[in-house]
Amino acid sequence: MKLEIRNVTKAFNGKIAVDDFSMDVEAGSCVGLIGPNGAGKSSLIKVISNVMDSDRGEVMLDGQDISKMKSQIGYLPQYPNFYNWMTATETLTFMGRLSGLQKRGLTRTIPGLLAKVGLCGEGDSKIGTFSGGMKQRLGIAQALLHSPALIVMDEPVSALDPIGRREVLNLIGKIKKETTILLSTHILSDAEEICERFAIMKNGRKIEDATITNLLSRNWKNKLCVKITAKDHRWINIVKKLPYVKEVEVIGSEVNIKVANIEENKSRILKNALENEVDIIKFETKSDTLEDIFHKLVVMK
Repeated sequence: MKLEIRNVTKAFNGKIAVDDFSMDVEAGSCVGLIGPNGAGKSSLIKVISNVMDSDRGEVMLDGQDISKMKSQIGYLPQYPNFYNWMTATETLTFMGRLSGLQKRGLTRTIPGLLAKVGLCGEGDSKIGTFSGGMKQRLGIAQALLHSPALIVMDEPVSALDPIGRREVLNLIGKIKKETTILLSTHILSDAEEICERFAIMKNGRKIEDATITNLLSRNWKNKLCVKITAKDHRWINIVKKLPYVKEVEVIGSEVNIKVANIEENKSRILKNALENEVDIIKFETKSDTLEDIFHKLVVMK
């Protein structure tokens, strides 16, 4: 089922959290909604999940208003809230009954679902004994209870330790083969691992929407990385004034130099450095990483 988000706007106390956001998510895809904290990701996720209404715009699933399609949506909040005195089976039964599922069907479904999320044998364990990763996996089981066509996840691993993160990421990787996933995160490495496409948010607005291949191909070998000694930092001001240099970024002892034509001008940069008696530790072409691109889009602009 295709998800369509059209011109969604949401404000709180006069402050806009989501600003005229539009995007389509095709069936069977895994899309990452990424951006810094406060970008509006969680607010948008809640609107998409019909947890709260937008002020303007609309969200449709399979061509119908999202409010009529709640039975097709699985929602995992950033911090799933469970009763610690309940067992995992009791929790899923309780949540399933609240969603209108029949108890007989839940009795058959829940053991297999717990096994699917890596909680086999934990059905009778009380949630108060669960680790953070186990609770998050139980939250995913809850989201999958009714076999939804779309699963929406809000920062699914941000509060977990490295082991818990790895467990949940592996699980999401398996689930995405079966259903459409939209997840929000500010952890780029996680999004890069499991998502085929990214929508980047800043101040409530969508500022980029592309596949990782497309993002990286636009920035392939676009700059030179020159590592120099501390005494040669005076050369940086010389480089900035060269007519064929478009941008200079200094990170410690590394100088990243963006030039108009890298094949034509890299030898000119090297020649200039040697003429100025610069001690060169490293000289190489460099492609932007996803983190580099994100930094430029979100921080520098």
